[in-house]
Amino acid sequence: MDRYIADTSAVLDGTLKEAVVSGRVRGTLFLLSEMVEYFISLARQGDGIGIVGVEELKDLYEVVDKLGLSDFVKIETVSLNRKVDPEELNIYARRFAKENGCIYITSDEVARDAARLQGVEVLYLGKTREVLTLERFFGPEVMSVHLKEGLPPLGKVGRPGNWRIVQLSSEPLSRKQLEIVVRELIAEASKLSPRTKIEIRRPHSLIIQHKEYRVVVVFPPVSERLEITATKPVVRKKIEDYGLPPKVLERLEKSAEGILVAGAPGAGKTTFAQALAEFYLSKGKIVKTIESPRDMVLPPAITQISKNLATSEEIHDLLLLSRPDYTIFDEMRDTADFQLYVDLRLAGVGMVGIVHATSPIDAIQRFIRRVELGMIPSIIDTVIFMKDGEVRKVYALSMVVKVPAGMREEDLARPVILVKDFITDEVEYEIYVFGEETFVVPVKRGEAVAMGPSRRVYSMVVSALKRYVPPHEIKLEERDGVIVVRVPEEYLGVVLSRGVTKLEKIRRKLSVDFRIEPR
Repeated sequence: MDRYIADTSAVLDGTLKEAVVSGRVRGTLFLLSEMVEYFISLARQGDGIGIVGVEELKDLYEVVDKLGLSDFVKIETVSLNRKVDPEELNIYARRFAKENGCIYITSDEVARDAARLQGVEVLYLGKTREVLTLERFFGPEVMSVHLKEGLPPLGKVGRPGNWRIVQLSSEPLSRKQLEIVVRELIAEASKLSPRTKIEIRRPHSLIIQHKEYRVVVVFPPVSERLEITATKPVVRKKIEDYGLPPKVLERLEKSAEGILVAGAPGAGKTTFAQALAEFYLSKGKIVKTIESPRDMVLPPAITQISKNLATSEEIHDLLLLSRPDYTIFDEMRDTADFQLYVDLRLAGVGMVGIVHATSPIDAIQRFIRRVELGMIPSIIDTVIFMKDGEVRKVYALSMVVKVPAGMREEDLARPVILVKDFITDEVEYEIYVFGEETFVVPVKRGEAVAMGPSRRVYSMVVSALKRYVPPHEIKLEERDGVIVVRVPEEYLGVVLSRGVTKLEKIRRKLSVDFRIEPR
């Protein structure tokens, strides 16, 4: 009878089990014990590849037993009796096949070709899957699908800002069904195809980019059940589709080099950034991206760099040496991301950073305390705020030396960052340092922003309440000789319970009266 040895790819994508059941494999089937231990070790760490590998091996033994195939297929594990790098398991499997006259089983094209070059007989089980099981859940206008063990599949249907949750099937999903989805994705990624990549691999979770689909897989115990969430862009826009005023387009093309695209999750930030990247490409610019994961759908001329597969230092060097005109930084999350943006911008690289923010000023505030205030206009010159898939606000930043709004004394002049509505040219915020504090002060017309009889009062009130209320949320105005302190309603309780004592000290010291009101 024939003798076979299988590699990791044939185990992971389930084709080995299918070949045994269908009768394509008959005889002795060898499995490297080092491969088995590798899958077990990964599974104990919660690694998705290990979990799938162990499940497939269990299923293989079960089908041989339950279908009465033990007379036709004998499974044996063999040890190499040496420490093996997991990356070299398939190399040793091919070597074992050559030395022992075995047929090498694989579903990996590269491994197949390598075995044939070495004179090893190959049983190639690779399949070309044009459509994966996951893709079948995506019907017209389905933005995302949410698959969870024991529950019916759900989908978000519609467009950003106008969607609804629908049940895609009445049948609950079993763990086996979800494992098939994961197995297919891992098998596609193992082929080193550019259309499927494992972007992030952590204990108990995987993030995979398959074509335009971003797939997040979470295993127990991080989630209480196996869960798969997949999203895809349903809207592909050009920059012209946003109806931007000509002066905004001119700024983006000719002068904006430190851009932030801000908004809440699902607001359309990435879609706009894709349109902006293609806009710059159409103007003859060299464009690259930094992504985590790489889920932007872009022309091949735009190089997409994975933040997960390279260090910040490596990305810094790559971009400085290749000198792109613009770099799109998708989803800046932590201090390291912001620092990379700052370093590249100060080195002269045009940057477009995508950040989560509930208001456009919040995007700017994420840089405060991370860099010196005076450097911010050199780093950020334009902020674009997205909501419901549309551009809702465009800010321009500049620095001047002036007396801040609300101050009267000329000797209080200082460097002030002006945050202007680029469309109306009205100043909406001023950012400056007073004492040891950085203030973000709204000055838009129509807002009650009078700061009381002196700047000293404002500074002392903000210092007293900053533990309870973000400084930029505190508004002061003077009415009939009383300083009215206005804070958002969600902070009113803590100010009344804890802040009143501190305001009373200021009242006695300055001989002023306070009243606290919700905004």
